Amino acid sequence: MGLGRKGSGGRRVAVGGRGTARWVLWVMPCVLIAAGLAFDLLTPPSFTGSPLFSAAPLVAAPLYTLWATALTGVLAVLAVFLLHLHHGVGWTAQGLTELATMVTVAGLALLINRVVRRSGERLASARGIAEAAQRAVLPKPAERIGGLQVSAWYEAAQADAFIGGDLYAVQETPYGVRLAVGDVRGKGLGAVEAVAVVLGAFREAAETEPTLEAVAQRLERALVREGARREGLDAVEGFTTCVLGEIPPEAGVLRLLNRGHPEPLLLYGDGELAVLAPAEPALPLGMGDLGGRPGRVQQWAFPAGATLLLYTDGLTEARDRAGAFYDPADRLRGRILPGPQALLGAVSSDVRRHTGGAATDDMALLAVGRPGRRRSERSQVERRRPERRRTVPVVRRGDEAV
Repeated sequence: MGLGRKGSGGRRVAVGGRGTARWVLWVMPCVLIAAGLAFDLLTPPSFTGSPLFSAAPLVAAPLYTLWATALTGVLAVLAVFLLHLHHGVGWTAQGLTELATMVTVAGLALLINRVVRRSGERLASARGIAEAAQRAVLPKPAERIGGLQVSAWYEAAQADAFIGGDLYAVQETPYGVRLAVGDVRGKGLGAVEAVAVVLGAFREAAETEPTLEAVAQRLERALVREGARREGLDAVEGFTTCVLGEIPPEAGVLRLLNRGHPEPLLLYGDGELAVLAPAEPALPLGMGDLGGRPGRVQQWAFPAGATLLLYTDGLTEARDRAGAFYDPADRLRGRILPGPQALLGAVSSDVRRHTGGAATDDMALLAVGRPGRRRSERSQVERRRPERRRTVPVVRRGDEAV
């Protein structure tokens, strides 16, 4: 299935729908006042449009400014007073009671407006703090790192949240460009704390450890220390699925260590795609005490013009209305996209269209591309058997390749 252009599809429809609804709300106070006038003038004197007049300033209160809300209240009070004069009941007990009620409602609308405005200011301040926290914990990577093109995209499932339990990192080190994409168990502030722990440990280990296995061991120890200070379920079931990557300078290869994470995708310049599945499954980080193999590094060719896509399970677990999961490999196979930024724009728009804009889990995407045109020396036989050529495992023991 094809991918839509950035900004098209479901996202545009959803924004358009919200814009129409907001426009209707903005004109509603005027419509209510006009409807009250029409109802009062076209019906017998025993009927009154006071409920419609009372609703107008209450609807305006959360939408308009203080002065616009006050103007709406004045118009509603004036309309009630003029109608009472028209019907000859302006100075009767009933007329004065309705007028007093209308004035009271207008005053309550002003109070509601002030409360809503102050809440909006507090929310804006909280969002500013959240944005600063996101930049501190998950800073946006540079577009060029170590001669590679880089782009990242993050979306938190929790409403009004900017960060969650997913993470990514890209860093130029003495061993080449190293990267990580992971998913911490849980949600909320506890998951954000674990994300900060993992990223801090990765940034330090990536600079000093000679192998990806050693980097993974540093992350494992950091998560064990983090679990020791927690209580309840997080103390015994805290773990992080993660893919660690290494792209040596000018080597044209890619090394990955997968610890229980969704398989990355490698998109070639001619539209071909390879799923970089690990030869043997490995437990997530933080579960080393359960035994099993810690995982091993595998190596793939990373030619010019190719783009590596890493993602969290928020992408593959995104469902449409029929319950069908999103399959990035199926959606991207055969597509030719000019670099990491275009790739992430297309994927984010496509998954939003697939789900109708209803995200149920945090989602992080990281794309790394090797600039230049792809070499064309490969034969047609190699094109028909891409997986055999592209999967070249390398197992490291210490600093020596076996």
